[in-house]
Amino acid sequence: MRQKALRILLLAGACAVAAPALAQDGPADTLQEALALANQHNPTLEAARANLRATDETVPIERADALPGLSGTASYSEFLYDSGGGVGPVRSAGAGATLTVPVYAGGSVRNQIRAAETRVLAGRADLRGTESAIFSQVVATYMDVIQNEAIVGLSANNVSVLEINLQATSDRFEIGDLTRTDVAQSESRLALARGDLRTAQANLIRAKENYIALVGAAPGELQPPPPLPGLPGSPEMAVDVAIANNPDLLGAQERARAANIDIRTADAARLPRLDVTLGGDYSNFLGSYSGAPVGFANDSSGVTAGVRATIPLFQGGRPAALQRQAQARASAALENIVAAERDVIAQVRSAYASWQAASAIIASTQAAVAAAELSLEGVRAENSVGNRTVLNILDAQQELLRAQVQLVTARRNAYVAGFTLLAAMGRAEARDLGLEAYGPLYDPVANYDRVKGIIWDWQRDPDPVTQSTRTVDIPTQDAETPPQSTVASGDQAAPTAP
Repeated sequence: MRQKALRILLLAGACAVAAPALAQDGPADTLQEALALANQHNPTLEAARANLRATDETVPIERADALPGLSGTASYSEFLYDSGGGVGPVRSAGAGATLTVPVYAGGSVRNQIRAAETRVLAGRADLRGTESAIFSQVVATYMDVIQNEAIVGLSANNVSVLEINLQATSDRFEIGDLTRTDVAQSESRLALARGDLRTAQANLIRAKENYIALVGAAPGELQPPPPLPGLPGSPEMAVDVAIANNPDLLGAQERARAANIDIRTADAARLPRLDVTLGGDYSNFLGSYSGAPVGFANDSSGVTAGVRATIPLFQGGRPAALQRQAQARASAALENIVAAERDVIAQVRSAYASWQAASAIIASTQAAVAAAELSLEGVRAENSVGNRTVLNILDAQQELLRAQVQLVTARRNAYVAGFTLLAAMGRAEARDLGLEAYGPLYDPVANYDRVKGIIWDWQRDPDPVTQSTRTVDIPTQDAETPPQSTVASGDQAAPTAP
């Protein structure tokens, strides 16, 4: 029995922190495959990428103010009433064009472009943070499915064992070897075990549905996850790496830089603006000037050039208010850096502590499982000679199940905490996880390089379409478990009759 029960735990140990990937016959899902599917089709991640593309466009929008502007006008007029007796033109048409070249704007345009470029960098950091958060959720739900499959298997096996116990107890009651109390105790434990099994099955269904929501596909036979690389040796080491690489902190720093640039942009509202203009116009009376002298031309044209200086003298305090507003926002951005740094430090230290604790719990719970198995065997042997009661056997069986479930849970918690720690350190993104093997990774710089130099007003992209996959056609999940997690009646040896 001990060997078969241990086999159950080894199969349930798919949550082991350093378990190597196992090759299995037939189709099976791996953690990398789940992460790759989420990377390609998760709607939250796709929305974050689209938001970054929108942020990319702020650079050409701001740069447009530094480029020449060309506008044209056209007009046609009918003179419906003329107090001069109708000797003038009856109708006229005209056209004109004006070219405006900005020369100086107090540095506002240059600083607006710099601020926009800085916010693009902040947006890229935010996208990295979203990517890490989605991957952390995928890892957690992947491990939840494995954990709950193992618990369902252990709970089903417990029900099977208790059914055999009840039958054996009832048989001994029939021959007068045991009392009705012993039978009632066995019935009570079996009823509770069946309830626990239903709860475990419900938890498994919930974990599978959460997996579908994140990954976009139903879980198959999930394989043990690969070892986590690059885990730090101390919380101080982890904090140092996180301070330099955490995307949330880097994004807050870039937004603070942009806010400081906004102050200089606000200062420019007090300074003069200089533009060079070039215009041309053409008008034609369309032969409708009946009183025109001989040789009078019915059309005219002209070209003008000039320099226009706009010097603000009084603006009702608007420039000062803009500057104070920008300073307040910059102050808030600086405080947000400290807040983000605090959060990062807390996340790293708590994740490190959880990882260490779960790893220690694994070792102690493994010893508890071995001891509980030995205890159950001893109690059964002592019961056979009358030194132990049926209740003692039931308690020993429950203690073993509790230790097995705790071991499975500790392995799940250790892996999730380790991955959360890597995410907080900025080392849980697509390139860190080797997802390029499943297709090209999203490159946020490519879109920026594509759009930053576009100056044509009529250029447009294709209409957007949904990139993520819908899950409405995926069947409702059940509590069925793969073969390695399902505990058949022979997976654990039936106990001897008490």
